[in-house]
Amino acid sequence: MVGRRVLQGLAAAVMIPQTFGLIRDIFGPGEIGKAFAAFGPAIGLSTVLGPVVAGGLIELDPFGTDWRSLFLINVPVGLFAIVVGRRVLPSSEPAHLGARLDWVGIGLTAIVSFLVVFPLVEGRTLGWPVWLVAVTAAAVPLLVIVGNRQRGRIARGETPLVELSVLRKRSYVSGVVFTMIFFGSIVGFSLATGLFLQIGLGMTPMKAALYLAGFAVGAFFGSGVGAWATTALGRPILHVGLAIMAVGTFVLYASLHQAETVGWLQLVPGMVVYGLGMGMIFVPLFSIIMGEIEDHEVGSASGMLESFQQLGASLGVAALATLFFATIDLEDGGPVAAALAGRHVLAAEHTLLVSLVLIAVAFAVGFLLPRKAREVGH
Repeated sequence: MVGRRVLQGLAAAVMIPQTFGLIRDIFGPGEIGKAFAAFGPAIGLSTVLGPVVAGGLIELDPFGTDWRSLFLINVPVGLFAIVVGRRVLPSSEPAHLGARLDWVGIGLTAIVSFLVVFPLVEGRTLGWPVWLVAVTAAAVPLLVIVGNRQRGRIARGETPLVELSVLRKRSYVSGVVFTMIFFGSIVGFSLATGLFLQIGLGMTPMKAALYLAGFAVGAFFGSGVGAWATTALGRPILHVGLAIMAVGTFVLYASLHQAETVGWLQLVPGMVVYGLGMGMIFVPLFSIIMGEIEDHEVGSASGMLESFQQLGASLGVAALATLFFATIDLEDGGPVAAALAGRHVLAAEHTLLVSLVLIAVAFAVGFLLPRKAREVGH
């Protein structure tokens, strides 16, 4: 049961391709800013709309596949990407892309990612056995091997998988930390909210998805503000967005804490406000983090940033979902009994309080990011 819910949350989370370098190569100096301005909202809206689409597919239950039907969204999306990509993407690659890829490094990095993420996501489901801890520990020596391999390639004049120079930039490393906290918070928060709606309140996946659409509505309007603020304000828009997210979280917490019954009036207003602040951050975030990155570092910096984003999302799912289930205690009386006792509301409140803490940490880390977004043409 727990593993299935966590898997649903992970499947709904957005998976971002390595596109920063591609955008830089395709678009000229006068267009690259617009390209990044469109890229940000696409990331954000995909994140919050994923659960809505997934809920609709589960409700339809095509082919009698139950929750597995949510993976069907990959079919039309994949076909669309193939057809449109063949028409609009350049058929020839830039000269600098002809360098030999570090396939061994890519394989080792993939293994490290699996060793870290799998225990975090499935740990509670499996009861945290000792062998799972050993799986996580095995990632450490492999990570050292990856680092040594990259230094060796640089010394031999070969193209590294990762430009290690980006790790010496405090602003970029701070941006990676910010991204992990931010996306961990919103993905974990969205999953825990979905669990609360379905397990605690007994909603169908589709009805829960319609409630969660409040995040998307707020994010849509917030992204418009974020697009303007990317160059007009720079880093301060991140703090404005986080402050609004905190207000939305507190409104949702207060509504649950004081209400005798839980309905749309207690849930949707806080979700919309939370989504509004979230949308303000989606658009400028990556451009601001990349503000002090050199041109030759863009590919490595963007790839690492997106990888750590996914790691942060997995951490958020693992931490907030574990907290939710630990509070509701499904093993003692079942979800219905827990709902009658009000423990589902308590679980949601605990999750919201932790989300507030994560927002506060991100707010502090945000001061270490570059003050301005990456300039157009860089």
